[in-house]
Amino acid sequence: MTPDWSPLNTELVLWREQDLTLPLWWRDDDAIEPTTALEQLCAMSEELGVPVHLAVIPAHASKALATRLAGSPGMIPVVHGWAHQNHAPASEKKAEFRAHRPIDATTRDAKDGLDHLRTLFGPSLAPMFVPPWNRIDREVVRELPALGYRVLSTATPRKAALAAPGLWQINTHLDPIDWRGTRGLVSQEYLISQLVQHLQDRRTGMADNSEPYGLLTHHLVHDEDIWKFTREVLTRLLDGPARVWTMAETLEEDPTP
Repeated sequence: MTPDWSPLNTELVLWREQDLTLPLWWRDDDAIEPTTALEQLCAMSEELGVPVHLAVIPAHASKALATRLAGSPGMIPVVHGWAHQNHAPASEKKAEFRAHRPIDATTRDAKDGLDHLRTLFGPSLAPMFVPPWNRIDREVVRELPALGYRVLSTATPRKAALAAPGLWQINTHLDPIDWRGTRGLVSQEYLISQLVQHLQDRRTGMADNSEPYGLLTHHLVHDEDIWKFTREVLTRLLDGPARVWTMAETLEEDPTP
């Protein structure tokens, strides 16, 4: 069934009329090794001209992944926690970097993740920390700049430009996967409605439009519907008011509050 994109089309017209620009970025999580799905991700990124900030799980990342990405400058590796291991009790939502362990243990894992991926990827690694399940304790966040991180990325519109002194907050906002249900594509009508609301909030000043608008994907679990929607939504935004953002742009800015 073809979704109704007219609400998005209408909103994009308003953005053009008001000469607004949407900074747009793409994050994809859980990479560990070359796969057929990764090849599809690389091909789509190259075709659309949108780099992917690829959140790599350090404890499981292979040298083969580093070799593969070395030939794809549009794939930007970032740090995805340490082992993507849940430390929360069964009564709580999954988390690797919440306050379920001593702070020195979580800080050590964050440092080891950065160090290990720097060894694998060298200067192509961007110092962005992506906590698994997008959950992290404030005490851990405050430690990240001293470890060498410059950006924290979780989910939903940020409340402030800095997550901590010296640390930018750049989140994701649209996730097409129905994680609590079918694990397929969320209703496209719902996704379009959510996207339009996000854009309206930015256009009217209810949300921070200086924060890059993030599409979050997980290539390893995509079916054809998710791939198709990903291509469609990126294409429509790029045909509208969007410009592509990468982390290199923010690294040039001073994060001093």
